Amino acid sequence: MYPFEYHRPKTLDEVTALLARLDSPKILAGGMTLLATMKQRLAAPSDLIDLQDVAGIAGISVDAKNVTIGAMTRHHDVASSKDVAKAIPALAYLAGRIGDPLVRHRGTIGGSIANNDPSADYPAACLGLGATIVTNSREIAADDYFRGMFETALKEHEIIVRIVFPIPAQAAYQKFPNPASRYAMVGVFAAKTPAGVRVAVTGAGPGVFRMTAMETALAKNFTAAALDGITAPSEEMLQDMHASSEYRAALVSVMAKRAVAGMPG
Repeated sequence: MYPFEYHRPKTLDEVTALLARLDSPKILAGGMTLLATMKQRLAAPSDLIDLQDVAGIAGISVDAKNVTIGAMTRHHDVASSKDVAKAIPALAYLAGRIGDPLVRHRGTIGGSIANNDPSADYPAACLGLGATIVTNSREIAADDYFRGMFETALKEHEIIVRIVFPIPAQAAYQKFPNPASRYAMVGVFAAKTPAGVRVAVTGAGPGVFRMTAMETALAKNFTAAALDGITAPSEEMLQDMHASSEYRAALVSVMAKRAVAGMPG
């Protein structure tokens, strides 16, 4: 690990001031990805700005229409929240299956979404529920936020403050996890949202994406059988030592059907 300076501000104003004046700073949320890359000397920030003491960017609130989660909220807190489990059970279920206990107690929802790993779970929930990512300067719809592998719509020095999830009529998440990392080899989040049916896929391609053909079929007949014959294009899927692109394409269909079949009500 290369040397760096460590900062622990108390307010967002302090964070933005540090970002403006430092040479090549990095934001530290949970640190699950950043610290590992620094240890491998694949990242060499001049400064780390730790957000854990910043006021107003952690916590969960629920109203009649939305579940709002602060960016510095830990995965464990989402998974164990009775309010989240009541409003969006699929979101609590998803959070409880991220990584292992250490990751869930240290990792944050904002850090996960800012990093946008192509196999991360939360991007599927954001896209599947039609969430809004709120930063210190604007609001970004999930459809506009996720741009590709490790790429988002965030501008330089823009900070995620909270994520607003519309409460769906029904939703479910199913994933086929890598047995070692617990990352999704393929994960599918399906939901009946106020804006219509949405199906989001993570782990299969270079970034999270929607399966619009599945959405159209489910809008007409919301059953697992409605997805028969609808497949993801294998040529667009990832291929690595864990799974071929054809296998991942097949898993998209399997996980989507399991998600729809497993929905309550």
